[in-house]
Amino acid sequence: MPNEIILESQNLRREFGALVAVDDVSLQVTAGSLHSIIGPNGAGKTTFFNLLSGNIPPTSGRVLLRGKNITNLPLHKTAHLGIGRSFQITNIFPNLTVLENIRLAAQALGRDNFRLFRSHRAFTKYEDRAWEVIEQVGLADEAMLLARTLPHGAQRKLELGMILAPDPEILLLDEPTAGMASEQVPELMALIQKIQAAGHKTVMLVEHNMNVVMNVSDTITVMHHGGVLAEGTPAEISANETVQTAYLGHLYEETS
Repeated sequence: MPNEIILESQNLRREFGALVAVDDVSLQVTAGSLHSIIGPNGAGKTTFFNLLSGNIPPTSGRVLLRGKNITNLPLHKTAHLGIGRSFQITNIFPNLTVLENIRLAAQALGRDNFRLFRSHRAFTKYEDRAWEVIEQVGLADEAMLLARTLPHGAQRKLELGMILAPDPEILLLDEPTAGMASEQVPELMALIQKIQAAGHKTVMLVEHNMNVVMNVSDTITVMHHGGVLAEGTPAEISANETVQTAYLGHLYEETS
Protein backbone atom coordinates (compact mmCIF):
# COMPACT_ATOMS: atom_id res chain seq x y z
CA MET A 1 0.00 0.00 0.00
CA PRO A 2 1.61 3.31 -1.06
CA ASN A 3 2.30 5.88 1.66
CA GLU A 4 1.28 3.45 4.40
CA ILE A 5 1.98 4.86 7.86
CA ILE A 6 3.97 2.24 9.77
CA LEU A 7 4.93 4.21 12.90
CA GLU A 8 3.23 7.23 14.43
CA SER A 9 3.47 9.41 17.49
CA GLN A 10 0.46 11.38 18.69
CA ASN A 11 1.08 14.36 21.00
CA LEU A 12 4.01 12.51 22.53
CA ARG A 13 5.38 14.25 25.60
CA ARG A 14 8.08 13.43 28.13
CA GLU A 15 8.85 15.47 31.20
CA PHE A 16 11.81 15.06 33.54
CA GLY A 17 10.71 17.12 36.50
CA ALA A 18 10.39 20.69 35.24
CA LEU A 19 12.22 19.87 31.98
CA VAL A 20 10.05 19.08 28.97
CA ALA A 21 12.36 16.94 26.82
CA VAL A 22 9.74 16.03 24.20
CA ASP A 23 6.92 18.52 23.77
CA ASP A 24 3.70 17.12 22.20
CA VAL A 25 5.38 15.65 19.11
CA SER A 26 3.07 14.24 16.43
CA LEU A 27 4.87 12.52 13.58
CA GLN A 28 4.09 9.91 10.92
CA VAL A 29 6.65 7.59 9.34
CA THR A 30 5.90 6.08 5.94
CA ALA A 31 6.67 2.39 5.49
CA GLY A 32 9.83 1.79 3.49
CA SER A 33 11.12 5.34 3.90
CA LEU A 34 14.29 6.76 5.41
CA HIS A 35 13.10 9.39 7.88
CA SER A 36 15.73 11.50 9.63
CA ILE A 37 15.36 13.42 12.88
CA ILE A 38 17.72 16.38 13.19
CA GLY A 39 18.18 19.20 15.66
CA PRO A 40 20.77 20.79 17.94
CA ASN A 41 22.00 19.10 21.11
CA GLY A 42 19.21 19.07 23.67
CA ALA A 43 16.45 19.15 21.05
CA GLY A 44 14.95 15.89 22.36
CA LYS A 45 15.92 13.57 19.51
CA THR A 46 17.29 10.66 21.56
CA THR A 47 14.50 10.96 24.13
CA PHE A 48 12.00 10.80 21.27
CA PHE A 49 13.68 7.59 20.00
CA ASN A 50 13.53 6.19 23.53
CA LEU A 51 9.79 6.86 23.61
CA LEU A 52 9.16 5.26 20.21
CA SER A 53 11.07 2.10 21.12
CA GLY A 54 9.66 1.70 24.64
CA ASN A 55 12.98 2.37 26.34
CA ILE A 56 11.18 4.93 28.51
CA PRO A 57 7.44 5.63 28.93
CA PRO A 58 5.92 8.96 27.89
CA THR A 59 4.35 11.43 30.28
CA SER A 60 1.45 11.64 27.85
CA GLY A 61 0.60 10.88 24.23
CA ARG A 62 0.64 7.66 22.20
CA VAL A 63 2.87 5.57 19.93
CA LEU A 64 1.16 3.54 17.20
CA LEU A 65 2.70 0.70 15.17
CA ARG A 66 0.58 0.04 12.07
CA GLY A 67 -2.28 1.72 13.91
CA LYS A 68 -1.93 -0.42 17.06
CA ASN A 69 -1.24 1.31 20.37
CA ILE A 70 2.18 0.21 21.69
CA THR A 71 2.71 3.19 24.01
CA ASN A 72 3.40 1.37 27.26
CA LEU A 73 5.21 -1.66 25.90
CA PRO A 74 8.81 -2.04 27.13
CA LEU A 75 11.83 -2.26 24.85
CA HIS A 76 11.92 -6.07 24.66
CA LYS A 77 8.24 -6.19 23.65
CA THR A 78 8.62 -3.59 20.88
CA ALA A 79 11.65 -5.56 19.65
CA HIS A 80 9.43 -8.63 19.28
CA LEU A 81 7.03 -6.50 17.24
CA GLY A 82 9.77 -5.61 14.77
CA ILE A 83 11.41 -2.42 16.03
CA GLY A 84 15.21 -2.58 16.15
CA ARG A 85 16.98 0.15 18.15
CA SER A 86 20.61 1.27 18.23
CA PHE A 87 22.21 3.65 20.69
CA GLN A 88 24.78 6.46 20.46
CA ILE A 89 27.32 4.40 22.39
CA THR A 90 28.32 1.17 20.65
CA ASN A 91 26.43 -1.66 22.35
CA ILE A 92 28.25 -4.97 21.77
CA PHE A 93 29.65 -7.88 23.80
CA PRO A 94 33.38 -7.07 23.65
CA ASN A 95 34.68 -10.49 24.72
CA LEU A 96 32.58 -12.49 22.25
CA THR A 97 33.37 -12.99 18.57
CA VAL A 98 31.51 -11.18 15.81
CA LEU A 99 29.67 -14.43 15.02
CA GLU A 100 28.69 -14.98 18.67
CA ASN A 101 27.44 -11.41 19.04
CA ILE A 102 25.15 -11.67 16.03
CA ARG A 103 24.02 -15.23 16.81
CA LEU A 104 22.98 -14.22 20.34
CA ALA A 105 21.14 -11.21 18.95
CA ALA A 106 19.19 -13.50 16.61
CA GLN A 107 18.53 -15.97 19.42
CA ALA A 108 17.36 -13.28 21.85
CA LEU A 109 14.11 -12.83 19.95
CA GLY A 110 13.66 -16.51 19.18
CA ARG A 111 12.06 -19.26 21.24
CA ASP A 112 15.41 -20.21 22.75
CA ASN A 113 16.15 -16.82 24.28
CA PHE A 114 16.23 -18.21 27.84
CA ARG A 115 18.62 -21.04 26.95
CA LEU A 116 21.72 -19.06 26.11
CA PHE A 117 24.20 -21.56 27.52
CA ARG A 118 23.26 -24.63 25.53
CA SER A 119 25.70 -25.86 22.88
CA HIS A 120 25.66 -23.66 19.81
CA ARG A 121 25.03 -26.83 17.77
CA ALA A 122 21.49 -26.82 19.17
CA PHE A 123 20.86 -23.53 17.45
CA THR A 124 21.82 -24.14 13.84
CA LYS A 125 19.13 -21.84 12.53
CA TYR A 126 20.49 -18.93 14.57
CA GLU A 127 24.02 -19.55 13.39
CA ASP A 128 22.81 -19.74 9.79
CA ARG A 129 21.02 -16.43 10.28
CA ALA A 130 24.15 -14.94 11.85
CA TRP A 131 26.23 -15.87 8.80
CA GLU A 132 23.63 -14.29 6.51
CA VAL A 133 23.85 -11.05 8.45
CA ILE A 134 27.65 -11.14 8.66
CA GLU A 135 27.79 -11.32 4.87
CA GLN A 136 25.19 -8.56 4.63
CA VAL A 137 27.18 -6.10 6.75
CA GLY A 138 30.54 -7.03 5.26
CA LEU A 139 32.21 -8.65 8.28
CA ALA A 140 32.89 -12.15 6.91
CA ASP A 141 36.66 -11.78 7.30
CA GLU A 142 36.24 -10.66 10.92
CA ALA A 143 33.63 -13.27 11.95
CA MET A 144 35.91 -15.13 14.37
CA LEU A 145 37.57 -12.06 15.87
CA LEU A 146 36.68 -10.77 19.32
CA ALA A 147 34.45 -7.72 19.06
CA ARG A 148 36.80 -5.61 21.21
CA THR A 149 39.61 -6.07 18.69
CA LEU A 150 37.64 -4.49 15.84
CA PRO A 151 38.27 -0.89 14.79
CA HIS A 152 35.46 1.52 15.61
CA GLY A 153 33.97 1.50 12.11
CA ALA A 154 33.72 -2.30 12.13
CA GLN A 155 32.17 -2.21 15.60
CA ARG A 156 29.46 0.06 14.19
CA LYS A 157 28.86 -2.50 11.42
CA LEU A 158 28.67 -5.22 14.07
CA GLU A 159 26.11 -3.24 16.03
CA LEU A 160 24.06 -2.83 12.86
CA GLY A 161 24.33 -6.58 12.31
CA MET A 162 23.06 -7.26 15.83
CA ILE A 163 20.03 -5.04 15.17
CA LEU A 164 19.41 -6.80 11.85
CA ALA A 165 19.77 -10.33 13.23
CA PRO A 166 16.09 -10.71 14.29
CA ASP A 167 15.03 -9.15 10.94
CA PRO A 168 13.13 -6.10 12.25
CA GLU A 169 10.79 -4.08 10.04
CA ILE A 170 11.88 -0.74 11.49
CA LEU A 171 15.42 0.37 12.34
CA LEU A 172 15.84 3.24 14.80
CA LEU A 173 19.47 4.29 14.37
CA ASP A 174 20.74 6.85 16.85
CA GLU A 175 23.90 8.56 15.55
CA PRO A 176 25.18 5.50 13.63
CA THR A 177 28.22 7.42 12.35
CA ALA A 178 29.23 8.80 15.76
CA GLY A 179 32.96 8.53 16.34
CA MET A 180 33.69 7.26 12.85
CA ALA A 181 36.43 8.69 10.67
CA SER A 182 34.92 10.86 7.95
CA GLU A 183 36.16 8.56 5.18
CA GLN A 184 34.28 5.60 6.75
CA VAL A 185 30.91 7.37 6.89
CA PRO A 186 29.89 7.00 3.20
CA GLU A 187 30.48 3.24 3.33
CA LEU A 188 28.28 2.78 6.40
CA MET A 189 25.51 4.96 5.00
CA ALA A 190 25.61 3.12 1.66
CA LEU A 191 25.29 -0.12 3.63
CA ILE A 192 22.25 1.20 5.54
CA GLN A 193 20.61 2.30 2.29
CA LYS A 194 21.33 -1.09 0.69
CA ILE A 195 19.83 -2.94 3.67
CA GLN A 196 16.77 -0.68 3.59
CA ALA A 197 16.16 -1.26 -0.12
CA ALA A 198 16.88 -5.00 -0.12
CA GLY A 199 14.66 -5.77 2.87
CA HIS A 200 11.96 -3.16 2.28
CA LYS A 201 12.78 -1.81 5.71
CA THR A 202 11.83 1.49 7.29
CA VAL A 203 14.77 3.44 8.73
CA MET A 204 14.60 6.28 11.24
CA LEU A 205 17.85 8.10 11.70
CA VAL A 206 19.14 10.58 14.26
CA GLU A 207 22.25 12.11 12.76
CA HIS A 208 24.36 15.25 13.22
CA ASN A 209 26.16 14.95 9.89
CA MET A 210 24.05 17.21 7.70
CA ASN A 211 25.68 16.09 4.46
CA VAL A 212 24.65 12.52 5.27
CA VAL A 213 21.10 13.54 6.18
CA MET A 214 20.55 15.60 3.05
CA ASN A 215 21.86 12.83 0.79
CA VAL A 216 19.98 9.83 2.18
CA SER A 217 16.67 11.05 3.63
CA ASP A 218 13.20 10.85 2.11
CA THR A 219 11.78 12.99 4.92
CA ILE A 220 13.46 15.13 7.55
CA THR A 221 11.87 16.24 10.83
CA VAL A 222 13.60 19.12 12.58
CA MET A 223 13.29 19.17 16.37
CA HIS A 224 14.00 22.24 18.48
CA HIS A 225 13.44 22.63 22.24
CA GLY A 226 11.59 19.29 22.34
CA GLY A 227 9.08 20.15 19.63
CA VAL A 228 8.83 19.91 15.84
CA LEU A 229 10.18 23.01 14.13
CA ALA A 230 9.72 21.83 10.54
CA GLU A 231 9.27 18.74 8.39
CA GLY A 232 9.73 18.05 4.70
CA THR A 233 12.01 16.73 1.99
CA PRO A 234 15.73 17.56 2.12
CA ALA A 235 15.17 20.31 -0.46
CA GLU A 236 12.31 21.79 1.54
CA ILE A 237 14.28 21.72 4.80
CA SER A 238 17.42 23.24 3.29
CA ALA A 239 15.31 26.09 1.86
CA ASN A 240 13.32 26.66 5.06
CA GLU A 241 14.22 30.09 6.44
CA THR A 242 13.01 29.24 9.95
CA VAL A 243 15.32 26.22 10.06
CA GLN A 244 18.19 28.23 8.63
CA THR A 245 17.71 30.93 11.23
CA ALA A 246 17.44 28.42 14.08
CA TYR A 247 20.61 26.48 13.42
CA LEU A 248 21.00 24.71 10.07
CA GLY A 249 23.77 26.96 8.74
CA HIS A 250 25.68 26.44 11.96
CA LEU A 251 25.40 22.65 11.64
CA TYR A 252 26.71 22.77 8.09
CA GLU A 253 29.70 24.73 9.38
CA GLU A 254 30.34 22.03 12.00
CA THR A 255 30.30 19.15 9.52
CA SER A 256 32.00 20.75 6.54
